[in-house]
Amino acid sequence: MKIFDKWDVSGVTVNDLGLRNYITITPSLMPKSSGRFSKHQFYKSKMNIVERLITKMMVPGHKSKKHFLTSGRVVGRYITTYNIVRTAFDRIYEKTKKNPVEVLVRALENAAVREEIAGYQVGGIIVRRAVITSPQRRVDAALRVLVQATYKKAFGKKDTIVDALTNEIIATYNNDNQKSDAIKERERLEKEAEGAR
Repeated sequence: MKIFDKWDVSGVTVNDLGLRNYITITPSLMPKSSGRFSKHQFYKSKMNIVERLITKMMVPGHKSKKHFLTSGRVVGRYITTYNIVRTAFDRIYEKTKKNPVEVLVRALENAAVREEIAGYQVGGIIVRRAVITSPQRRVDAALRVLVQATYKKAFGKKDTIVDALTNEIIATYNNDNQKSDAIKERERLEKEAEGAR
């Protein structure tokens, strides 16, 4: 069985040992679990990573506290987002000649932040310390930043959402901080954490 009846995932592995239990690459014809994993906490890790990308594309989330980038217009039919991701995978294959599922997994490994800042109160002041990010949060944050960057590049711009998603995944796969907002965000967070260590 292949994802989208095209892409074989038998040879795709997760190289980052910390993320291996949190990025699931199960073969399925149509990546849709119909909410099967939503009843239990942390069961989203058992969901296929392509399905997680599709559901995240439906609600990218808000960027910053003042709704600088809001995702209220995006919510819609699953099949619409499904077609966007499927077309983007075809274009990724055309540009890279590699399995798009493997390209997505490598992009998530590159975008996953390893350290970030946590603030806690000591006496009357708030102290910021560098903390190691949990694997579940690393995958969640990488997906969120990837999708928000895609949405930002397509909203009100000449590029379509398919072009923006394709370019963002390929740039993140190549670890290109000039073209990928996800890599920029990871470097910013890790630099902040290094300063607070």
